[in-house]
Formats: sequence, structure tokens, C-alpha cells
Amino acid sequence: MTQDEIAQAAAQLLGADLAGWHPVSGGDRTRVLRLRLISGEEVIAKTGPDPRAEAAMLIAIRAAGVPAPRVLGATPRVLVMEALEETGGLSSSGWQELGAALRRLHQVPGIAYGWEHDFAFGKVAIRNAPLPTWPDFWADRRLLADLSALPSAFARRLERLAQDLPQRLPATPAPVLLHGDLWSGNVLAADGHLSGVIDPACYCGHGEVDLAMLALFGSPGAAFYNGYGPLEPGVEERRPIYQLWPAIVHLRLFGGGYAGLLDGLLRQAGV
Repeated sequence: MTQDEIAQAAAQLLGADLAGWHPVSGGDRTRVLRLRLISGEEVIAKTGPDPRAEAAMLIAIRAAGVPAPRVLGATPRVLVMEALEETGGLSSSGWQELGAALRRLHQVPGIAYGWEHDFAFGKVAIRNAPLPTWPDFWADRRLLADLSALPSAFARRLERLAQDLPQRLPATPAPVLLHGDLWSGNVLAADGHLSGVIDPACYCGHGEVDLAMLALFGSPGAAFYNGYGPLEPGVEERRPIYQLWPAIVHLRLFGGGYAGLLDGLLRQAGV
């Protein structure tokens, strides 16, 4: 869809008239527009691998008591949602709010590891069919899901690590609701406080997955962890194993500039 087609489809979905629109930066895998309606209201419209699935994820996040955009409508082609206020980054208290919000998200129980539907980061499939143990899920649905798309040296190291995951990861941690792509770019702030989280790729699994992703490109800091609360023993040893999945995604989407990241994480994991 062209940007104009996205804007028109969103307005039609809302039964509203457009006053104007402009693209929003930051969408690596989707087109995102900010629409101004004749009424004066502003909303966000975006495409994606499955707008209806993303709508269901946002609804689940909001139901957990976590700030996220209110879904206004979704079709197979476009998602329309509330435009959250965004003015700068998180203050120390804002980071604490994010920690507390993520703890609430991780208190939502799942019935299995995975999700009702598969999803995607661009060309990278996110396979969510349930498996009975967490090491099996992390190996088969994440680390080993598309080995043929990786350089053979990385593939061999990932295979070696996967064989050892039953000794490295808990067998049956409580499956909880995960954001699935929690990094600073998907956290919005207004006047230093948490405005909401966006762009989810939800499934149910070990809560440390979100913590590891948030720490991949920067440190959340003490205020965040004060808000989140106690961590499980061994979290630092598991962190690079969980960070491998987003590193694989970045390598596949954005190229060899992320090979060093993947190599470093594999080294941290001991392979």
C-alpha cells in the first residue's frame, strides 16, 4: 500500500474525513502514519505482517494494566490506534514506571509457550506453535528456526548451544505474557513518564526474554529494576542466550553489520 492508500483506508475504517497526514519515523518493517481528522483528533495508522494480530496483542497488553495505544480498528491491511503523547525520553521515575508495568505484564499467565498465531519481523517469521518445554521452544521456535538463512559457522554454533539448553534454561518456567520486541524505541514517554509501549510481537514464555531484549542495546538502570522487582537467580547467565534471538533477527533484516553482535553473544554463551 502507498502512504496515501494507508491514510484513506484508515479514514474509511473510522468513518471519518481526513484533514491531513504525515509519515512517522522509526518503522523499520512497516509504514506508520499520523493522521489528523477533520474533527481535530489525531490517530496512528500502520501496516504490518498482520494488523489484526497486532491489534489483539495491544488489547492483551492493555488488559494487563500496561499503557499501550487503544485500538480503534483493524483490517487485514491496516491497524488504526490511538496516538499516544510523546515528548522526549523516560526520567528515572519513568523507568521505574516501565519496570512496574512490565512486572504487571509478566503476571498475566499463559497456558503454553507460544501464541495462537505466528507473526513476523519483516521477512523473519516468528513461529509460535506451542511446545511442552521451554528449552525446546527456545531452541526450535527461535534459535534454530531458520538456520539455512544464517552463515554456516553461526548455524553450527547455535546447534551446539541448542543441545545444551536443557542444562542452561529452566524446563518449565511459568509461561507469562511477553511484549516480544521490547527495546527503547518501542517505549514512549511524555514529560519523563511512561506514555505506553508499542509494536508488540506477543507470545507467552519466560519473562526474562523481555528483560534481555531491553538490555541488548543499553542498560535500563537501577530505577527500572526497582520497579520490576526481584529477579530469578541465574538471570545474567541466561541473558545472552535470550539476546541471541533479536541478534539473529537484526542480522537477517539489516545485514552483516550485526554479525559481531551475534558472535559476541555466542561467545558470552560459551559457544
